Amino acid sequence: MGDCVIIGCGDIGCRVGKILLGQGQQVLVTAKTEESAVELQAKGFSTIVGNFDYQEDAPTVPVHGKQVFFFMPPQGGGKSDYRVLNFCRKLSSDNVPSKVVYISTSGVYGDCGGARVTEETPINPQTTRAMRRASAESQLQEQAGKFGFELVILRVTGIYGPGRLPVSRIMQGHPVLTPEDASYTNRIHAFDLVQVCLAAMEKGAHGEIYNVCDGQESSMTDYFLAVADLYALPRPKQISMAEAEKEMNPLMLSYQKESRRMSNRKMIEQLGIELQYPTLEAGLKVSKEEQ
Repeated sequence: MGDCVIIGCGDIGCRVGKILLGQGQQVLVTAKTEESAVELQAKGFSTIVGNFDYQEDAPTVPVHGKQVFFFMPPQGGGKSDYRVLNFCRKLSSDNVPSKVVYISTSGVYGDCGGARVTEETPINPQTTRAMRRASAESQLQEQAGKFGFELVILRVTGIYGPGRLPVSRIMQGHPVLTPEDASYTNRIHAFDLVQVCLAAMEKGAHGEIYNVCDGQESSMTDYFLAVADLYALPRPKQISMAEAEKEMNPLMLSYQKESRRMSNRKMIEQLGIELQYPTLEAGLKVSKEEQ
């Protein structure tokens, strides 16, 4: 039904799929509803509809001998990824992909106190959302061992790009941490992530894990201030960590409490990546133009 399969075809999936279609490949994608299937079909994709949240609703995706990009994020809640589980339940000796590229998160490393993080750094997920990603990684590793397909895991940092900038948060007046309290955060432009996904499928060796980031050291505060300046908006109020404990929403606060400096050396050297947007300045400019 297709040469490539994309499980979870959102922004990144559509961008990857569009390139594959341009190469003359058939692309089968999953859709949660009939409505979204119609939209995806209009883009040129074949579709299969199903809800991976529930075992009884999860479709059997025909992946035998095909390259699979698994971009579907976990469900909200719990420490295990049930969507990956329900996908894996439908694998069999007659339905085995040739290779899977899975988008995970750098959050599986947990708080590293600002230390440099390589792929050799042990994972230490501290939030339930990171635990769900670690669960997905281990489930896919287990299935790859059982059925013999190739697996490459991408531990992706914060994605930004067209339609992915925190403009509304800034306009709503959400605060940021003072520079002295702000932790190290890491980012990758959506367009660069797309090329990394394609390179991982083409060149990534079985069992390999790659940290995906632009390598620029900065903080969430730097990011929000840069976006505010780009859109000529008032800069967000800066508060201390003690104040943030009372004022900041729990999700944003949980991001602020983890500090990592991600190394992208392995990604660049082994996958042959030449980043289009190695700096936030370059990436933000094109993101605004493409909005």
